[in-house]
Amino acid sequence: MTGRENKKENDLFFTCSLIDYIARKTKNKRSAVVDALGKASVQKIYDLADVYHSDNIDTVSDSFIQSSSIPNGSFDNIAGARYAVPSHWDIGKVYKRLISGIAREKEIPVIDALFEAYHSFVSDKIDDYNSSFYYDAPQNILNAFLYGVIE
Repeated sequence: MTGRENKKENDLFFTCSLIDYIARKTKNKRSAVVDALGKASVQKIYDLADVYHSDNIDTVSDSFIQSSSIPNGSFDNIAGARYAVPSHWDIGKVYKRLISGIAREKEIPVIDALFEAYHSFVSDKIDDYNSSFYYDAPQNILNAFLYGVIE
């Protein structure tokens, strides 16, 4: 372990932040972005995150948008936000914690947990910047995913 957290946790953080960045740039739901990328590209981002993190995020995102033929959509949770908008790094951290928790609790690979997280009702709640859900305690977000209810 180098730094404050495990390297793979940091790689997951970058992967989730890049997914959010691409989603904002193309105005797509996060689930549509992970579907368009597919498991192979998401795995590649995760495996090479330390390399991609050293490059310009616009260049990296454009490369994946083009190679995965991600079209422009109409989902714009930024324009509809009435309050301060969290950065793609902020949301990447929320998803990283959720995905790590899912992988741990369900004893599944991180990439499988990532696809489950982005395809869950919790993803819609995280991406609603007019609610307070995205900055709720990480365990509460994980529990909402695991038990199917928000308390």
